[in-house]
Amino acid sequence: MGGYSMTQANLMTTQPASFDDGLDRLETLVQKLESGHLGLEDALREFEDGVNLSKALQLQLADAQRRVEVLKQGLGGEYRAEPLEGELS
Repeated sequence: MGGYSMTQANLMTTQPASFDDGLDRLETLVQKLESGHLGLEDALREFEDGVNLSKALQLQLADAQRRVEVLKQGLGGEYRAEPLEGELS
């Protein structure tokens, strides 16, 4: 797949349309896994999809945090990195 590693390729195909859509998909995957009704191969495939989706969502959150920090810097002229609401210090 070009110059991409398998992980990068998985993240690209797992990238949700929006963060909320991705979170909904992840919750659905977790429910399927917790149900105990999947065979081993299906459970492994769903787990792998969930891990890749989780990584993609983490990247989206990190990007959003960087954007907030840049906006805060631009508002006051001086840079102050503050935790986002709900983030543990």
